[in-house]
Amino acid sequence: MPTKKIYELKERTGIKAKAYALWRKTIKPLQPSPQAKQVDKEPYKHISYTFSRDKEHMFLIENRDTFFLPSTRSLIVHEILKRTRYSQKDYAIGITNLIAQGVYTAAYPLHEGEFEGDTDIPPNPRQMLFDEWGSYSKFVKFQPLNLIRNYFGEKIGMYFAWLGLYTKLLIPSSLVGLIVFLYGVFTMDDNVPSDEVCEAYNITMCPLCDRECKYWRLSDSCKSAKFSHLFDNEVTVFFSIFMSLWATWFLENWKRKQMELNYAWDLSGFEEEEEQPRPEYEARLVKHRIEQSDKTGEEVKLPKKQTLFAVGVSSVTILTMFTVTLAAVFAVIMYRLSVASALAIYPNSGQIVSGTAVTLNLIVILILDEIYGSVAAFLTNLECPRTETEYEDKLIFKLFLLKFVNSYASIFYVAFFKGRFMGRPGQYIYAAPGLRMEECGPGGCLYELCIQLSIIMAGKQLIQNNVMEIGMPKLKKFLRECTCFGLCKERAERAEDKAGPRDTRWEEDLVLEPFSGLSPEYLEMIIQFGFVTIFVASFPLAPLLALVNNVLEIRLDARKFVQELRRPMAERARDIGIWYNILKGITKISVIVNAFVIAITSNFIPRTVYQYMYSPDGSLHGFIDWSLSTFNVSDFEPGSEPRDNRSLGEVVQFCRYRDFRDAPWEAEPYKYNLAYWHIFAARLGFVICFQNFIIFLRDFIGYIIPDVPKELDEQIKKENKIMMDALIHEENVRQGEVEMDPEKEPL
Repeated sequence: MPTKKIYELKERTGIKAKAYALWRKTIKPLQPSPQAKQVDKEPYKHISYTFSRDKEHMFLIENRDTFFLPSTRSLIVHEILKRTRYSQKDYAIGITNLIAQGVYTAAYPLHEGEFEGDTDIPPNPRQMLFDEWGSYSKFVKFQPLNLIRNYFGEKIGMYFAWLGLYTKLLIPSSLVGLIVFLYGVFTMDDNVPSDEVCEAYNITMCPLCDRECKYWRLSDSCKSAKFSHLFDNEVTVFFSIFMSLWATWFLENWKRKQMELNYAWDLSGFEEEEEQPRPEYEARLVKHRIEQSDKTGEEVKLPKKQTLFAVGVSSVTILTMFTVTLAAVFAVIMYRLSVASALAIYPNSGQIVSGTAVTLNLIVILILDEIYGSVAAFLTNLECPRTETEYEDKLIFKLFLLKFVNSYASIFYVAFFKGRFMGRPGQYIYAAPGLRMEECGPGGCLYELCIQLSIIMAGKQLIQNNVMEIGMPKLKKFLRECTCFGLCKERAERAEDKAGPRDTRWEEDLVLEPFSGLSPEYLEMIIQFGFVTIFVASFPLAPLLALVNNVLEIRLDARKFVQELRRPMAERARDIGIWYNILKGITKISVIVNAFVIAITSNFIPRTVYQYMYSPDGSLHGFIDWSLSTFNVSDFEPGSEPRDNRSLGEVVQFCRYRDFRDAPWEAEPYKYNLAYWHIFAARLGFVICFQNFIIFLRDFIGYIIPDVPKELDEQIKKENKIMMDALIHEENVRQGEVEMDPEKEPL
């Protein structure tokens, strides 16, 4: 809290001051109205210090009713209620226990008036948040972080500060991704491999399934080859490197932003106190408390057998859920194989099968996400953690594991497994009798990975993050208004009598949706961060899609917090907690995955090997013919050959397939040729070099960007020194070792 001690701020001089002034003038129109007046800083600053009643005389208390922020006042009241004893029993402490026992229905801080009001009356903080934060017309403006912090507390303010920084830094990555995409568009007609595919009228390809599928011309895949070039081109590697470094840059910027918020919000000296046990934990201790206390006299704890049993059940259940996710992916694969075989006689059936399969996959992901959320909460309640922090960390860990696997399992399959274990013509591997393992379509695996990623990412953001996030609170509010906990009749009569008293604030807030924590908000953004970084090599428009979603997400969340939710209990927090470690983990995973996507899924390595080792003129002319192997149709296994051998108007004796194997007339037909091993070695070398190069650059960026801005670091040290000197001087005065200077005002 601000003290009476002030000091003069150091002013910037020279070019740095002019640049800073120009920047502040530039961003002033982007500031929300309540914060616009705070852009120009005062030349003096009051030093902040942790409030203590025995040092009350030190603090700048102009008005005792407004000295503490609204969020701090609600926090103080909540702490009092949590520590108040309501019975002589040892565990009978706090409002949370009374709620758990059903004595009270709920306990929550009240909203400060209506979110919409008369424009002639000065707006309350809730109205200001709704107008300046929840308005869609203000989407280009910065968030009023100070208002959010004052109304909801530091923990929620920290989340929206993180979300705002993440959204802002998506702008440069979106621009680079758009440039990469446009490069693919403008070079599409000049791409040699795709031109060769479109002109390959005389290359006959082997059937894509047994019996029903026909031979086909490579030129039939012209459109998919052109489309694949949009995302699999020369600058894909550059964009992957850029996004890997961007993720590190984002995390380093967040650490700096976090320190700035800690300083601005007086969190530098904040230390978390020892948490009280959760009511659910206390309830489980009741049956053991008397017996164990009489025997040992030691602190009562849950039996280890009970704790180990809960952890064991959680582990087995999570592994079972992983199996369910993999089974769902396999079921979609079987659907795709069976439907593709049934519709093989129809033209363009491949696009229909792929589109319906991805849509079905999206529906399964959305359904399993909801189920896994309930499963994670049930398992965490079964483990019964002692404190709220332990409970939140365990819940977050389970939610992240389950939803991460659920969201990315099908994408990992397309990226690294589809088409890798199918065998070859004459020796196919079958997933079921008559259904051989699927291979990538004519456009290649990266083309399918792009389609899969874009549909799942867009679908999850549109349906789960936006429609359900806004629709579900409104639906629950409607149902709650219908039940109203026994108040419906009374409220209905009061509404009919317009001249009578209106609903009280607590009655109006009671029908709102209870705040369930920030974990769902963080989790959806973390999953999106994975889409943006882990598989960005296959879909450079992912950052742009995330940017558009987040601009809307911020305003939707704002309206939800202000309009649809009960006012959350204010909490103090210096950081985003375990989510930062999860972000770091995803950043490291993204480097590995992008290296393998470029090396294995894309054609970057085969093209490079051909151009520098096999091309007679150092170009890509002839690459398509070189990348196809030849198969003698007489070597088909009985019953697997096409029914019609003259579907192309002539008898087919040889067909081509994507692989690097010796021709049937070689000494060892269908054996991997030398080009295969050259490509294998190049892929392995690329993965090693790519990862080490990115790790070096990432560590270098982390080294050159300090966690605390230099100017802020100096300011904090100066304030600490001044405050420490003042405290020492005051202590000496109290002990009579020095005399107070009558000309100087005490702190």
